[in-house]
Amino acid sequence: MSGEIHGRRLVLVTVGIMLALFLAALDQTIVGTALPRIVAELKGLDYYAWVLTAYLVTSTIMTPISGKLGDLFGRKPLLLVGMVGFVLASALCGQAQDMVQLVAFRGVQGLFGGVLFSSVFASIADLFTIERRSRIQGLFGGIFGIASVVGPTIGGYLTDNVGWRWVFYVNVPVGLAAILFVLFTMPRTEHNATWRDIDFVGAAALTAGLAPLLVAFSITRDHAWGSPEVLGLLGVGALMLVVFYFIERRTDHPIVPFVLFKNRTFAVSVLAGFLVAVGMFGAIVYVPLVYQGVLGIAATNSGLLITPMMVGLVLGSITSGQLMLRIKRYRYLGTFAMGLVALGTFLMSGISTDTQQIEVVRDLVIVGLGVGITFPLYLNSVQSAVEPRYIGVVTSQIQFFRNVGATIGTAVLGSFLSQRLPTNITARIDALNLPAQFKQFAPSGTGNIQTLFDPASLAAARAAVPQAFGQTFDAVIVAVRAGLAATLHDVFLAASAAALLALVASLFLDDVPIRMRQRGRNIPEAAPAFGD
Repeated sequence: MSGEIHGRRLVLVTVGIMLALFLAALDQTIVGTALPRIVAELKGLDYYAWVLTAYLVTSTIMTPISGKLGDLFGRKPLLLVGMVGFVLASALCGQAQDMVQLVAFRGVQGLFGGVLFSSVFASIADLFTIERRSRIQGLFGGIFGIASVVGPTIGGYLTDNVGWRWVFYVNVPVGLAAILFVLFTMPRTEHNATWRDIDFVGAAALTAGLAPLLVAFSITRDHAWGSPEVLGLLGVGALMLVVFYFIERRTDHPIVPFVLFKNRTFAVSVLAGFLVAVGMFGAIVYVPLVYQGVLGIAATNSGLLITPMMVGLVLGSITSGQLMLRIKRYRYLGTFAMGLVALGTFLMSGISTDTQQIEVVRDLVIVGLGVGITFPLYLNSVQSAVEPRYIGVVTSQIQFFRNVGATIGTAVLGSFLSQRLPTNITARIDALNLPAQFKQFAPSGTGNIQTLFDPASLAAARAAVPQAFGQTFDAVIVAVRAGLAATLHDVFLAASAAALLALVASLFLDDVPIRMRQRGRNIPEAAPAFGD
């Protein structure tokens, strides 16, 4: 498609695609702020985690499926279906009358969110030559950063001033604008595919394998890894994925062409993306615990203090896109990036109650730069290493493995947190040798740790303590913060270890030629693409 549109029309279609990405990215961050209010109104605390899990599971499953469909039928129809479905599902979420309905509608919303994620980055490959694509991907990487920063703020404002249902309704005007941009400006790709080319059996097997697998990792927050529920779901998921593998080897149009894993560029890129997602989400998910729980910073300010990571992400993405066009051995950009992520998360493992805010900001900038470098690096190298008919598949696979890495990483790191936090807090409180009269006021385990994240609750708890024990109460709070810091030390060390594994993997990347010329569609100038 590159070379078919220029000037104003190209700008407009790019804006439409960016809005589509913003639509999907914003929904990942805006809902969390409203969840406590939603649970209070719909009376469904047992379904709290499933509002997020349902979206995550269905969007992850749909990402590789929609990537293949985009290769068969073109990116424009997939983008339009994704946006229309996402807007309608958002309206349904806003109309939910109980938590079961909300979870079901969030699952539907996730399906179309997966379509958007896979189609957006493949569309960039269709619309731009590699030189222009490398420059513009920094802007698309910035969409994630903007969504991460403004999402919680918008969610909190809408929940407090208009009502939690508007957290979902806000998607409607953004989605309608994106639909109009894409509908009237994006060219449609000619294709010869029919519905008979769709791998329905493979899609069913993939869903049957991924759904229980992702749910198993998600429920480790409140189930032991050795529990029958987790082990049973993992077993079913693994079995169905084996079935999926054999199905894909025997179909003409597989969702996942396993022959691609023979391409070292593709194999290394998906592995590195999987591992770096663990480190990235280790920082993003648990940094609020550092700011609010360990350092005692208000929630609003802690949200703003994660902005430097997103600035680093955008700068890293833009810089990487430029450098990989000029450096022959660009694989070492990935090695350098993984080193930055490992360094940043390792530095964060040393955070204590005495750590200064500027030190955390420094660490986040380092992590952001590293992650930002990897976004265009592995995406562009993979798109350059395969023939055009695989663009959608490989692009969606990169996103898919990042999603899976984020899910597994969050689950593993979350289990560290839930298992070690009570012990660490109890040990530090016991070390204070509290007076027997005060022990009724002292937090035990994680029972009162939520107090740390709400200044009003913390002030109320201190006011309830007799004046004679005021300083003792303060010492206990410091001990609780220290226990949380000790637990997060293990969490960030695990994230750093994952980044080091990604660093090793990055060394095996093939430096395939990435400078391309226009011939209707992007074709490599030097060396044939994989599959030719």
